[in-house]
Amino acid sequence: MLNILYQDEDIVVVHKPANMLVHKSMIDRHETEFLMKILRDQIGQYVYPVHRLDKPTSGVILFALSSDIARVLAQQFEEHTIQKEYHAVVRGFAPESAFIDYALKEKLDPIADKKANKNKKAQDAQTQMLKLGELALPIPVGRYPGARFSLVKLFPKTGRKHQLRRHMAHIRHPIIGDTTHGDGKQNRFARDVLHFSKLALCATKLSFVHPTSAKPIVCETAFEDDFQALVDRFPKA
Repeated sequence: MLNILYQDEDIVVVHKPANMLVHKSMIDRHETEFLMKILRDQIGQYVYPVHRLDKPTSGVILFALSSDIARVLAQQFEEHTIQKEYHAVVRGFAPESAFIDYALKEKLDPIADKKANKNKKAQDAQTQMLKLGELALPIPVGRYPGARFSLVKLFPKTGRKHQLRRHMAHIRHPIIGDTTHGDGKQNRFARDVLHFSKLALCATKLSFVHPTSAKPIVCETAFEDDFQALVDRFPKA
């Protein structure tokens, strides 16, 4: 059963588990379990996606319950009036805060995007980062005598594909567990020593204006157990 964070006659907000697809994808054709199907069966009605979370990312995701509502919410996302917050564990000691303004060229999948325009210019992309804590362990990893990690909060100002993962890699603090943009040695250390084998990225908060009542809605979720155990290793402030 999915954890439903909010539901009314127009929308439903749920916690997406890590490593679950939002919908069917040619990239993972072998997958038979995906969020839209599970949620549809759980609430007994069709749901309309209005934004995305990568398969390995856990956390808050919003669905419309009609095509009309989906169009209104999609416009809010396009206008960047919906606020998203994420928590992540990254390699190294990140700066106390940073504003990452780094354009991203759309990465195309050779299967799913084979008909897409391959010559599109890089798109503007901005992310605000705030460091919440640091963890240092006196255990060698790679060429370093000890392991260092930061717990950060991320506020994407735009919604580009893999934006947070690519932005954190750009400033040399890749997210732990990111097998595409991350650090293989640190990922192995996380698996072997910290017993964490997923992507250390969770969409923890979504704030938006309700599409019919115009009331502010704020939906938050907790970390999954293994992510919480990783976060609990950080010294308390």
